[in-house]
Amino acid sequence: MYGFSVIRSCGVVSLLVARKVRLTFERLQLKLNMRYALWIAQGLLALTFLVAGGSKFVMSVEDMNQGSTIQLSGLFLRFIGTCEVLGGLAMVLPGLLKIKTGLTPLAAAGLVIIMIGATWITIAEGMAFVALIPFTVGILAAFVAYGRW
Repeated sequence: MYGFSVIRSCGVVSLLVARKVRLTFERLQLKLNMRYALWIAQGLLALTFLVAGGSKFVMSVEDMNQGSTIQLSGLFLRFIGTCEVLGGLAMVLPGLLKIKTGLTPLAAAGLVIIMIGATWITIAEGMAFVALIPFTVGILAAFVAYGRW
């Protein structure tokens, strides 16, 4: 009788250990999937902001304000371009170089602020449907900021 209860309790312990290992594996898999999702989002954001910010240096102020009812100054547009380029670089470089990785969520938060302004200006121009583009990019930046915090 005593031997049976020892065997039975060992079975319960092994089931509990197996369940704990399975839950740990599932958490690890979820963390790994989140890491991949964050890196994909960071890569897309880096590409987006490097192109958008770089174009603000290449294009003339008249070309950037063409067809817009809200005219922005050249200095302001260059400032936004600088912030976008630096933010795009900060999306990937700290993680790749393993230096100052805390800059990535800060850069993402700054880019969220820029995208709030871009969304607001697009809506003020009367293009509410087009405003979904900067809104979506802002949500993606917020995801990176939260995930890397």
